[in-house]
Amino acid sequence: MNWFGAALKKYATFSGRARRKEYWYFFLCYVLLSILLAAFDVMLGVHDEKSGVGLLSGTFALATLLPAIAVGARRLHDTGRTGWWLLIGLVPLIGGIILFIFAVRDGDSGPNAYGPDPKAPA
Repeated sequence: MNWFGAALKKYATFSGRARRKEYWYFFLCYVLLSILLAAFDVMLGVHDEKSGVGLLSGTFALATLLPAIAVGARRLHDTGRTGWWLLIGLVPLIGGIILFIFAVRDGDSGPNAYGPDPKAPA
């Protein structure tokens, strides 16, 4: 949860770099909280079958949309790519695969155009 909180503290910070650890722990917490909130939506009866979205899970998704995009952009920065590469995710199937490959690759060692190496000792 610390990494999730750290990403939320950088709510709309698109500059800098994010380690794989920061990105994947944010993603894991995001998915787990989304599933938990969706279950609560169903239990509380606030899940809309027609749209497939519930009150709690929908609110959570909207509230965390900007931090999710920001941490994704910072992760791409760590691999030496611009955050605009996130738009390739709009291409069905192939875009998601490409972004997944970028996210699992190790970041550039040493400083790059987007900032210092986040793994470097302080």
